[in-house]
Amino acid sequence: MAPEPDSDYLTDASGFRGSAERVFLPESEADVSQILRDATAANTPVTLAGAGTGLTGGRVAQGGWVLSLERLKRIYVQPGYAICGAGALLRDLQSAAAVSKQFYPPDPTENGASIGGTIATNASGSRSFRYGATRRYVRALRVVVAGGETLALRRGQKPPFDLPVLPAPATTKNTAGYYLREDVDYLDVFVGAEGTLGIVTEAELALLPAPQCLFTGVVFFTSEESALDAVDAWRPVPGLRMLEFLDGASLDLLRARFPEIPVAARTALLIEEETASDNSEGAWLDRLEEAGALVEASWFAASAADRERFRRFRHALPEAVNDRVRGHGLKMGSDFAVPIPRNRDMLRIYREALDHEFPGQYVVFGHVGDAHLHVNVLPRDQTEWQRAKILMTAFARQAVAFGGTVSAEHGLGKRKRELLPIQFSPGDIEKMKAVKTRLDPYWLLGRGTLFEV
Repeated sequence: MAPEPDSDYLTDASGFRGSAERVFLPESEADVSQILRDATAANTPVTLAGAGTGLTGGRVAQGGWVLSLERLKRIYVQPGYAICGAGALLRDLQSAAAVSKQFYPPDPTENGASIGGTIATNASGSRSFRYGATRRYVRALRVVVAGGETLALRRGQKPPFDLPVLPAPATTKNTAGYYLREDVDYLDVFVGAEGTLGIVTEAELALLPAPQCLFTGVVFFTSEESALDAVDAWRPVPGLRMLEFLDGASLDLLRARFPEIPVAARTALLIEEETASDNSEGAWLDRLEEAGALVEASWFAASAADRERFRRFRHALPEAVNDRVRGHGLKMGSDFAVPIPRNRDMLRIYREALDHEFPGQYVVFGHVGDAHLHVNVLPRDQTEWQRAKILMTAFARQAVAFGGTVSAEHGLGKRKRELLPIQFSPGDIEKMKAVKTRLDPYWLLGRGTLFEV
């Protein structure tokens, strides 16, 4: 079908918009293969559209055809694994796994993401502090490559051709460019490739037994320094799977939705620990007192309903940011991560520059346990947006200078592809392009994502 100019298939959660001649909704893997054969014969680019929760424009076509796998949504759960169609939603996999007291560890902020989309970006989220990113849980993939051939790949299977090796940042998370490491499995090349090397139609994903008990809390502090001291002290806590950060400006944005936020709170840490029993409260009270937290004013989960409230609290911030900038164009957000010892250095650089350039117009939040904090600048007009973009580029250079990455979990897509040369040399990028050409000779898949064409 030909899409309308305002079609949901032509945008993503960032508001980035594109255009396309046709949109395809295949019913099967065989349909996907035929569409790619037809695209190759017509020399027409194909953009894979996930659920639209991305922030970098990777699913937004700039001409050609759009292919959505939303109808490939089968979920089949077994002990230790699940087989999912690429169009299945993350929340549906989480719900299906919970029935058998299992869970899928990757936990991106938006649980309405498609499984294929999370694989395309090697998504992670709040639980990555303990469990890492999507790649770790991919046991097998079915991938249709340009020209229509279908690959059935399993963990341990090596590529049928020699791959170059690229340098890796000294971070716990990275999803910038292709995953080209020593002795990689073939399926690893497609995870995090943002739909530019092949189209994942089905995945076999590892599941883990659900923890016996969870200790969950939102811990408030009167100062940022106290919270950062607590982060350093708590990183080694056994079983800690979530260590998230909200700065004072983030809390101020949320106060209208959550008036119970303590008046004195200027920073919050969201914590979650897996335990064998529900006796963790005493140990955490000691930790909170030692850290100088607002112990009496902090929140602790006594039920699954409380944990769900805390999840909504954590996820409400991106919604509040979007509400703040609605009508003024695109927000400007970072996805940089640095080595853990550089966490405070990077945050100090953010503060000094943003307090000078955009006082009162930014928030800092995110995965502080992985030294992966998100900065969102809230521009009031396009002129400010352009200034913010220049500043973000400077931040990207600083993150790389610290040994970090320009993209830790969102990918680069089309909106941020100019950051790739900051992290990788021209020679490294040519190596990536050689892999792209090997698997997609006519550069039809995801045209404009990662690389300028």
